[in-house]
Amino acid sequence: MEELRNKKTFNGGLIVSIKGEIMVPPAEEPPKDLHFLSNLDMVVLMMDTLWCFNKTIDVGGLDAAQVLKDGEGTLFVEAEANLMLDEIGDFTKPDPVTYGELVYRLLDPKNILQNPLLVAQVTKFKCGGFVLGMSWNHFVADGISMTEYMKSWAKVTRGLPLSNPPFLDRTVLKARNPPKVEFTHEYEDIVDVSNTEAIFKRKKGITKSFIFHPEDLEKLKKKYMEDGVLQRCSSFEVLAALMWRARTQSLRYNLDQQVRIQFAFDARSRIYPRFAKGYFGNAFLTMNFQCSASELLDSPLSSTIERIQRSIQMVTDDYVKSTIDYLEEPKLIQPHSSTVFLSAWSKLGFNSVDFGWGKPFFIGRITKA
Repeated sequence: MEELRNKKTFNGGLIVSIKGEIMVPPAEEPPKDLHFLSNLDMVVLMMDTLWCFNKTIDVGGLDAAQVLKDGEGTLFVEAEANLMLDEIGDFTKPDPVTYGELVYRLLDPKNILQNPLLVAQVTKFKCGGFVLGMSWNHFVADGISMTEYMKSWAKVTRGLPLSNPPFLDRTVLKARNPPKVEFTHEYEDIVDVSNTEAIFKRKKGITKSFIFHPEDLEKLKKKYMEDGVLQRCSSFEVLAALMWRARTQSLRYNLDQQVRIQFAFDARSRIYPRFAKGYFGNAFLTMNFQCSASELLDSPLSSTIERIQRSIQMVTDDYVKSTIDYLEEPKLIQPHSSTVFLSAWSKLGFNSVDFGWGKPFFIGRITKA
């Protein structure tokens, strides 16, 4: 590994210098046998996240990097930046080029599997604050599992015992033999009758954040419950419906174009028998709802929210097991311009992680440039 690497971004202002890269070994010799992956683990995608902490509190003269380094087992990278944290700007405004320098990656990996499965980079800023950049391969764990991992790491760092030990047996989500597919699972390609793919080839996408405060969400939910179609609705459901319709309007699909919304849904509370709370792996399903562009645009938003709710209600023990069995045969799921995927991070608990310097003032995923 390189001993030092300077990375210049933020219009030439930010310089991140890699000071050291070490492999922190596990406290105990890990088993050498193969590790079973369930059909829900087949998500080969690097997840890059930032955890931003203000000026650190003195803990016996140890700095953040040293304390975090003394935890258990992964690739650990120590870096320094030449700026104050507040000079970076607003972290809620996506800047994948700048923020990407705060997460370690191989310089030129030939494929995603050349990246470390899990790596932590601590970048110290001149003000005393630091950013913890985490990168992990999604087939290692989903968001809920990584939340538990981070909370456990934080507890060990603070000298506390683990309250929720990891449960590593992924065979609890093994497909049945023979497979028993009892539901329709929508993963087939959608025909692009609108030729929307050409737009994405011609134009480069941009990233942007839209901030909804709690009072805004309450107003939206109240507004779309006024017609009596809905008895209740969640913030996720109303935002998903709004975003899906707005995107469909902006892309100007042919009215007969099929459009699809997909969203991640945690299956832990829906499957029987229940497995241990500390399950470490992937236990989420991708739920789908599909209709024509004209149906989506002409229907009241409350009807779209209701359809999303019905999709969520479909997630039963039988549906989860049917999905796992359906995925026993590998499926090539291609991204498509008429499909939008949503994942809600607000309830994962990432922002409650405390290594001893208080909770992060910002935590979020780095969107790709």
